[in-house]
Amino acid sequence: MSYYSYENRGGFMSNVPVAVKNIIIINVLVMIMTALNENFMYEKFALFYPTSPFFHWWQPLTHMFMHGGFWHLFFNMYTLWIFGSVLERVWGTKKFLIFYFVTGLGAALIHTGVEWLQMQNWISEAAAGSYAAQASIHTLKMTPTVGASGAIYGVLMGYAMLYPDSVLTLIFPPISLKAKWFVLIFAAIELLTGVTGTGGGIAHFAHLGGLIFGFLLIWYWKKKHMLYSRMD
Repeated sequence: MSYYSYENRGGFMSNVPVAVKNIIIINVLVMIMTALNENFMYEKFALFYPTSPFFHWWQPLTHMFMHGGFWHLFFNMYTLWIFGSVLERVWGTKKFLIFYFVTGLGAALIHTGVEWLQMQNWISEAAAGSYAAQASIHTLKMTPTVGASGAIYGVLMGYAMLYPDSVLTLIFPPISLKAKWFVLIFAAIELLTGVTGTGGGIAHFAHLGGLIFGFLLIWYWKKKHMLYSRMD
């Protein structure tokens, strides 16, 4: 005979840690709001270059809850659910949230820094009379950046550093590798595509920034013997 506790009948989401669950819920709600009024949501909450007329100080945070479509949202939230849940159970909610937002904001910082370097080059060329550079400056200022991908890459780095020999298998192609090798491959791909400018429309340096800040924060916690301590 077996007994079924009604306390466990919360459904799928009841087994998801509180921070991961609420981040997913907020992202879904923002996607719905974006579908209802896309122009307003992008203009106010996506991340624009600091000298853009659409830039607002809160955008480095809010762009982390915006996405460019269903599949962009799905893959980010699926990855967060799989790997973020592990990290939150190890660290607790408060420490996981610190890690998530530090990596996400760090990704935005790296992304904007790279844009600044591009802007300096274009400004010099525009001053010399280049119309192409002037067009590039305008395009950069008018182009929004959205997505939680920087923080998600940070989560992947965190998982790989805590469980480097954990074997992961991609759905397509069906390749199995240890987590540490997956992260190194992802980092190499993002660096290569970012430097060469391939894979347009993707903020490769934001992804790389999430990996970098994830690595630095884990390294700091290790140095201070705080890696496995909980904050709640």
